[in-house]
Amino acid sequence: MAFLTPPAPLVLTGEFVELRPLDRSHRGGLVDAVQEGDLWQSAWYTSVPAPDGVADEIERRLALSEKGEMVPFTAFDAAGRAIGMTTYYDLDGSVPRLHIGYTWNRPSAHGTGTNAESKLLLMRHAFEVLGVYRVGFTTQWVNFQSRTAIERLGAKQDGVMRAISRYRNGALRDSVEYSVIEPEWPAVKANLEARLAKRR
Repeated sequence: MAFLTPPAPLVLTGEFVELRPLDRSHRGGLVDAVQEGDLWQSAWYTSVPAPDGVADEIERRLALSEKGEMVPFTAFDAAGRAIGMTTYYDLDGSVPRLHIGYTWNRPSAHGTGTNAESKLLLMRHAFEVLGVYRVGFTTQWVNFQSRTAIERLGAKQDGVMRAISRYRNGALRDSVEYSVIEPEWPAVKANLEARLAKRR
């Protein structure tokens, strides 16, 4: 088995959000996004970089992209404002499968439909263009907001990996694994489209 089309940088455009290939020119907008509400401090259990770490995070993701291990995006709202980052990662053509994650969005974008539409755009491309069988999502046990959002997508919980790694403050981290598989995609897609239609 293999991807029908190899995962590669591209623009995915919706009504509320546009995902563009991560670029160094996005740094200023992403710094502004993490500064909103001191996001990197309030969300201590996430991978949100501090303002002075945004450039390094961009370089880290671009380096993984060069190796073919990640496809990173910057999310922009309908006004053209950078609202956050997301990626395809854990790319495995032998199934084929991938993960969607390393996602964060500025607080003012929460509840606006941009995250739901981002997931719709990414999953639609994954299932319908790349030909994946499984899309995975991993979040932290203590990140109840993320867990709720993933479950609302229609993803199913596969399990909890206890003490799998450490947070940057040294505390042990429990991760929760979710997935959507290809036979479930039509229902998940219909659910997301119905949710977004209510926002029009």
